[in-house]
Amino acid sequence: MTETTERVLDWDDEIENDGAGGDFITLPAGEYPFEVVGFERERYTPGPNAKLPACNKAVIEIRLDGGALGTATIKENLFLHSRTEGILCAFFTSIGARQHGQKVAMDWGRVIGSTGRAKVAIRKYDKDGEERTINQVKQWLEPSEVAQAAAGTRKF
Repeated sequence: MTETTERVLDWDDEIENDGAGGDFITLPAGEYPFEVVGFERERYTPGPNAKLPACNKAVIEIRLDGGALGTATIKENLFLHSRTEGILCAFFTSIGARQHGQKVAMDWGRVIGSTGRAKVAIRKYDKDGEERTINQVKQWLEPSEVAQAAAGTRKF
């Protein structure tokens, strides 16, 4: 996966990158390898028709590797609630931090840099009266046998 050199700008820094070549990419629906490149702890506050009560929420940023198609970076919300425990288990299994049936403490401090595979869909939405598309994770996939062997050397 490609490395980006991001940094915080000072108030008087010189700038020149006008965004050329940095267009937002929506990859076709499919299965892609990913790397977790960001993580934030947040609190979910439900609206009037919400399916979940207020709870903690992990916002993870993943970079999808589309090969020749490019890379896409997306954010996914993982709600820390018993109703979504299966999704949490699938995520930790996908990154090799858990096996089926295994009880595991969610070690959020170690998710950045972890890799896995996900089935990705395309979600349509409206912004400023314009229809746009974005990728979203449809399913966190289990590591392949080859990836599991490699993950076996990584202490999680």
